[in-house]
Amino acid sequence: MSCSFAASPLARREFLNPVCGSSRFISPGRIYQPRSKCEISRRTFVFRGIVASGASVIGSSLITEPSPGMERLPFKPEGYNFWTWRGHKIHYVVQGEGSPVVLIHGFGASAFHWRYNIPELAKRYKVYAVDLLGFGWSEKAIIEYDAMVWKDQIVDFLKEIVKEPAVLVGNSLGGFAALVAAVGLPDQVTGVALLNSAGQFGDGRKGSNQSEESTLQKVFLKPLKEIFQRIVLGFLFWQAKQPARIVSVLKSVSHLLSYFTKPSAFEV
Repeated sequence: MSCSFAASPLARREFLNPVCGSSRFISPGRIYQPRSKCEISRRTFVFRGIVASGASVIGSSLITEPSPGMERLPFKPEGYNFWTWRGHKIHYVVQGEGSPVVLIHGFGASAFHWRYNIPELAKRYKVYAVDLLGFGWSEKAIIEYDAMVWKDQIVDFLKEIVKEPAVLVGNSLGGFAALVAAVGLPDQVTGVALLNSAGQFGDGRKGSNQSEESTLQKVFLKPLKEIFQRIVLGFLFWQAKQPARIVSVLKSVSHLLSYFTKPSAFEV
């Protein structure tokens, strides 16, 4: 689940300052993923979006007004800035002056999920927040989505829009995209900050044959896992579908609805 927070000056320095003044970043031991191992079908893409939305309904408690002392990025129905990438319209926000910081949202989110972070960081940095292809105000392209699509988008965004070395900050899917982009364009990345980052989409160097399940897994662990999922997840979704809870959650995020729905309406 994506979340937003306002970083303190100390936290900003710890996250955003490059290590020893060099272009160093965190990267996993195995980052190369052949496209065939990273593909996400449109059906899976939509299904996971529905699941992510359901999880948000269960756990989210977004507020419609900023907390005392916290600034929030103003909502603009028409969006902020647009960039054409490979024939697709990409939306992004840019605020502030100074060393560049690029914020990359997670799955099912958008640049507006950084709405509390952007004003705070913009006091000291030039902050970019980009909508990944298929999210927010960016075009909902009918393509086979995979991890490398978003990686390529971030790499080209750094080259064509940012145009100078930057720190990448990624949440969830955006964390994975930040890592592979940093590996692909190390001279343009001075640091990487990960917030609940997603892991690898798959290991392309592994063979297709997987080890068989052990007897212990088949007889004990798998049934226990199924029972847990049925009881715990069933209870959570039963809670989530209560009318009073649904009404309360919808009211708390009503200001975001046009942000998620209007881009698709414009493209129909």
